[in-house]
Amino acid sequence: MLSIQEATVRFGERAALDAVDLEVAEHEIVCVLGPSGSGKSTLLRVVAGLQALDGGRVLLGGADQAGVPVHRRGVGLMFQDHQLFPQRDVGGNIAFGPRMRGAAKAEQAERVRELLDLVGLPGAERRSVSALSGGEQQRVALARALAPRPRLLMLDEPLGQLDRGLRERLVVELRQLFGRLGTTVLAVTHDQGEAFALADRVVVMRDGRIAQSGAPVEVWSRPASEFVARFLGFDNVVAARVAGTAAETAWGKVPVPEGSPQGERRLLVRPGGVRLLPATPSVSPASPEWTVESRTFRGDRVAVRLRPADGPPLEAEFPLSEAPEEGARVDVGFAVEDVVVLGD
Repeated sequence: MLSIQEATVRFGERAALDAVDLEVAEHEIVCVLGPSGSGKSTLLRVVAGLQALDGGRVLLGGADQAGVPVHRRGVGLMFQDHQLFPQRDVGGNIAFGPRMRGAAKAEQAERVRELLDLVGLPGAERRSVSALSGGEQQRVALARALAPRPRLLMLDEPLGQLDRGLRERLVVELRQLFGRLGTTVLAVTHDQGEAFALADRVVVMRDGRIAQSGAPVEVWSRPASEFVARFLGFDNVVAARVAGTAAETAWGKVPVPEGSPQGERRLLVRPGGVRLLPATPSVSPASPEWTVESRTFRGDRVAVRLRPADGPPLEAEFPLSEAPEEGARVDVGFAVEDVVVLGD
């Protein structure tokens, strides 16, 4: 469906996109993640035709889009601020795309009814957009983007202005909706939870390049680098010397999966992989004598910050009933399935 080949965009000396290659298959949902300035929104604008390339090309359905204007690319766009037409009612907003394509009024009306049912706002044709809640405006914006039956739907921070509870509900609905419609989606967001819940494939960008691309479970379970690990919120990264299935670190000896890269490396330990000793058969003991520096209550689990006698702190997570008290001295071990030897 979409092929981006060596896409390059420069703003002065800075490369917003640096020879980026990316393909999106028919019916696939791809979410692009990255910090501000990583190039994710520029990538979206290049595909839409809103940003000229300094190098490379964009193909849709195998056709080079060089020189093809935005309105002829057959893509749908939905932005964070919705960009609904305030002078038009809900029906007028949704019918805009089909009307621009020359659809008859009866066809426009039928498409509006169909999409309002689809997004959970049946009978809202005559409502003013200014009277809608944020979640309702988001649904109308989605319906408007889908109305012309785009071959590719592009979302720019689609749920960014909504509160977390509403975002979590809508992202589930969106994935179900796109699955029913067979929609091909390219979305950019800074919200990791949103991306991992919505996407078939997650792409993490850094400084105009792709740092990692893969299925959500793959990227989450095996970050490719320290940058990706820290971007995903994992702070337990430490220097390590890996030999065989163990690594020497400032946190003591840590088990590593078989086949891990050897030598001087950086090591990630997931908070859920920190265990209180006495050890179980699946847990390898580390260095003794850690102090519980702080506790943070998170519902049925507690985030615990542990401080060794000498070395960087360690974030751990325990069930509420097992979390040690602040100031307590404990021994810990590490579960090998939650240890990742990171790439360069």
